[in-house]
Amino acid sequence: MITQQLIQLFTRDLNKLKEEINLYTDEEKIWAVKEGISNSAGNLCLHLCGNLQHFIGAVMGESAYIRNREAEFKLKNIARTKLIEEIEATIAVVTDTLEQASKKELEKEYPLHVFGEPINTQYFLLHLAGHLNYHLGQVNYHRRLI
Repeated sequence: MITQQLIQLFTRDLNKLKEEINLYTDEEKIWAVKEGISNSAGNLCLHLCGNLQHFIGAVMGESAYIRNREAEFKLKNIARTKLIEEIEATIAVVTDTLEQASKKELEKEYPLHVFGEPINTQYFLLHLAGHLNYHLGQVNYHRRLI
C-alpha cells in the first residue's frame, strides 16, 4: 500500500530537514534573511512542521494539534533544539497517522477543500510530500547562501 512509501518519503525528507538545520554552523543564521529571500530556514522549518501536523495529524489523525500558520512565519530565534524536537514530533505524528490509514480512507475525498474543490486524500498526501520537498530545497539553498 502507498502509505508505507509515503511514510518513507516523509521520514526521509523530514530527517533531511533536521540535517539541514543542524548543518548551520552559527545558530543565529538559521533565522537570517537577506535581500531577495522572504523566509528564513527557521520559519520554513516551522511552516513545514505546522503544515504536516495540521493536514496529516489533526485533519486525518484527529490529533489535538492546533495550527497557527501566521506564527510559523513570524516567530524568530527559536533554539535549534526546539526546531529539531518539532521535526521529530512531526515525523512521529505523520508515521502514526499514515500507519493507521486504510486504503479505503486514502481513496476517499480529503475532509477539507484545500484547493477550493474536493480532492482525493491520496492525491493530497502526494501534494504534501512535494510541498515538503520544495521547501526543503529552499532551506538547503538558504543555508548555502547565508
